[in-house]
Amino acid sequence: MSKTIKEIAINTEYITLGQLLKFADVISWGGEAKSYLATHEVLINGESDNRRGRKLRVDDVIELVEGTFKITQE
Repeated sequence: MSKTIKEIAINTEYITLGQLLKFADVISWGGEAKSYLATHEVLINGESDNRRGRKLRVDDVIELVEGTFKITQE
């Protein structure tokens, strides 16, 4: 998995993992999240998680095959 961390800025309390996949251009539309998460390993703060509704908050680090992302406050 990539060591370069890309920041995803949010202006709400949290975003879901499914939303992050869309914002990060990993998937084209929300309906793809379920199949993506079923076939790819996702680490959130170092722990495996594949729930598309998982709430991601500021300072969470998400590792995907496509790169590493950190949630920041907008």
